[in-house]
Amino acid sequence: MIKSMTGFGRGEYQQGERKFTVEMKAVNHRYFDVSIKMPKKLSFFESAIRGYLKNDIQRGKVDVFISYEDMTERNVSLKYNEGIAAEYLKYFRKMAETFHLEDDIRVSMLGRCPEVLTMEEQVVDEKELWEILEGALQGASQQFAESRIREGEALKNDLMEKLDGMKRDVEAVESRFPQIVAAYREKLTDKVHELLGDTQVEESRIAAEVVLFADKICTDEETVRLKSHIDSMRAELERGGSVGRKLDFIAQEMNREANTILSKANDLETSNLAINLKTEIEKVREQIQNIE
Repeated sequence: MIKSMTGFGRGEYQQGERKFTVEMKAVNHRYFDVSIKMPKKLSFFESAIRGYLKNDIQRGKVDVFISYEDMTERNVSLKYNEGIAAEYLKYFRKMAETFHLEDDIRVSMLGRCPEVLTMEEQVVDEKELWEILEGALQGASQQFAESRIREGEALKNDLMEKLDGMKRDVEAVESRFPQIVAAYREKLTDKVHELLGDTQVEESRIAAEVVLFADKICTDEETVRLKSHIDSMRAELERGGSVGRKLDFIAQEMNREANTILSKANDLETSNLAINLKTEIEKVREQIQNIE
C-alpha cells in the first residue's frame, strides 16, 4: 500500500487514575524527523517513544504532543526538613537575644518558613507508567496510520490517472512523427518542382533529404524510454511500501525525456503535446513529495 507523509492521530489510555493523551501530526520531510513535546518529568521516555514511532514511519516530520494526568492523592507527599527548621529557630532566638525582643516563635510561624515543609512527588514505577503511555501511543499511531493510508490511496489513484494521460500523449507524439515526415516530403517535393519546373529531380536526392530531416526530429528513443518510465512508476505504485524517493527519481528521468522531445519538436501539435507532458510530470512530482 501507498502511504502519505501527512496524517493525524489521537489516542487516550487510562489505567486507574492515571491517563495519557497522545496527539500526532505529520507533514512532508525528506527524512524521518520527530519532535516530542511532553511534561519535563517524563523526558526519560523520549528515546523509547522515538524507537516506537520509527517502526512504522520511514519519512516525514512528525510532531508528537503528550499530556499526562495523575488524579491520585498519593502521588505527592509532605516532607518535613528538620535541619532547616532548626537553623531558622537558632537564628530567631539569636535575633531576640541581640535586639532584646520577645521570643514569640510559634510552630505555625516556623512551618511557614521556606523549605521547612515541602511537597514532593513520589517515585512512580517507570514500567507501569510506560504501559499506560504505550497504550495511548498505540491508539494515536493506529489512527495516524489509517489517515496516511487513506490519503496514500487517494494519491495513488490520482497518479495512476495522470500516468494514463501521459501515456496517451506519448502515443500521440509517436503517431504524429510519420505524419510530420510525410508532410515534409510533400512540401520539399513541391518546393523543388516550383524552383526547377519540369526538370527531373532524382527521387533518391529527395529521399536523402527526408531521411536527414527524419533523423533530426526522431523521438523514438525518448518515447520508448518515457513509456518505460511510466510503466515503472505504475509498477512501484502497485508494489507499495516506502517508494517516494524512487518515484521522485523516475519523475526526474521522465522530465529529461520530455525536455528532449520538446527540443526536437518540429510542429505545433508535437510542441503542445510535449508541453502538456512536462506540465503533467511536474504535477506528478508535486504529488510524489507527499508519498513516504
